[in-house]
Amino acid sequence: VCTPTRYGLLTGRYSWRTRMKSGVLDGYSPPLIEPDRVTVASFLKKAGYTTGCVGKWHLGLQWTRQDGALETADKGEVKGVRHGFDIDHARPFIGGPNALGFDHFFGISASLNMPPFCFLQNDRVLHPPTLKQERMRDALYLATDEGVRSADFTNFAVMPRFTGEAMDFIEKQAATAEKTPFFLYAPLSSPHLPVVTNQEYRGKSQAGEYGDFVVETDAFVGAVLDTLDRTGLAQNTLVLFTSDNGGLFHHWEAKEADDVKHYKITGRAEHIREFGHQGNAHLRGTKADIWEGGHRVPFLVRWPGKTPACTVSTELVELTDLLATAADITGITLPVGAGPDSHIILPALLSEKPAKPVREFAVHHSMQGVFAIREGPWKLVDGHRGSGGFSQPKTLDPAKEGGPPGQLYNLTTDPAETQNVYVEHPDIVQRLTTRLNAIRDAVR
Repeated sequence: VCTPTRYGLLTGRYSWRTRMKSGVLDGYSPPLIEPDRVTVASFLKKAGYTTGCVGKWHLGLQWTRQDGALETADKGEVKGVRHGFDIDHARPFIGGPNALGFDHFFGISASLNMPPFCFLQNDRVLHPPTLKQERMRDALYLATDEGVRSADFTNFAVMPRFTGEAMDFIEKQAATAEKTPFFLYAPLSSPHLPVVTNQEYRGKSQAGEYGDFVVETDAFVGAVLDTLDRTGLAQNTLVLFTSDNGGLFHHWEAKEADDVKHYKITGRAEHIREFGHQGNAHLRGTKADIWEGGHRVPFLVRWPGKTPACTVSTELVELTDLLATAADITGITLPVGAGPDSHIILPALLSEKPAKPVREFAVHHSMQGVFAIREGPWKLVDGHRGSGGFSQPKTLDPAKEGGPPGQLYNLTTDPAETQNVYVEHPDIVQRLTTRLNAIRDAVR
């Protein structure tokens, strides 16, 4: 889900090594990235790069309340949604992108359904949020919490504004006389809820309202690529496009015996079934789940002269691997302690197939804090039955339901995770459990 992936991508460190053991932050949570933590941005900035962030931050900001005290409560420590009425938005926030290596930041605090509903620029709000945004729950697609909003802010304006800001950042880099290298991190507000598709994209996908929203997301990517082409920067720029989680809008079907017995089509699932999306293809589960539908995401690369066009790699990689890979590309050694969970995946991006896997294992972590480990064809869900996320059944008690205490799947022969072979392979369960425990206990 949103916050854990962003933390891992920028720091090369699993988010469960921090205070956040489950869930996500909200728009007023304190910063999750430690002040002295090396990020991709701070590392590349020291290497001479100009660094920019455009989009949805969702890693916490240090706000100040109207009484002058710092906001210290985290999302898990408060009931309901913090609306922001007690925050002094005239004061700069700290601990944000500018404090973590970014020269420039334009974006929003968290997800588009979370207050404050206003644009942020560097360490301040662009325009004070003095209006009240009412809570919207008329439809799942438009789900938005109550909170403060600035007069210039509408949900429909966010994606077009992000597109323009990203293009502007690239154009400014192309216009500099020094021609310094740059790093642009652009985490989008889409395709997260609320689904707010602008008129020019409606009906374009022939896949419903959410499909049109994806087309608008594609348009952002196209604008970035076109800007690189137009400014002559494309040939020397590595572009990565991926997602922080698997899809939520998925025509989900029961895959395994536990699902068939316990899955109930109610509420969210019924709404998703109505729209008939297969956002996660044949994979089991959705965003937030421990299953593959929650974690296996596209990873698209454009790197002229380096990454062969129209090719597919089956290498196992994590988004935590960006930091170590950036260091390898620049030829600069990471500081001691930086990127403890980051692996170099550069060989997977090049023309020749790597002589050995670039990564031997991957660690999964669900919305509810359930762990899994992937190694070769095997995936072990440690000590848990159920999705550990949004899909039913979220949790099963083996003492009541029967069956094994965990889940084991062979993803080569069973990528949809339909056959739990935990009982049949006790040796593999033991080996993967030992390795996962070692990873969880390790500092590096």
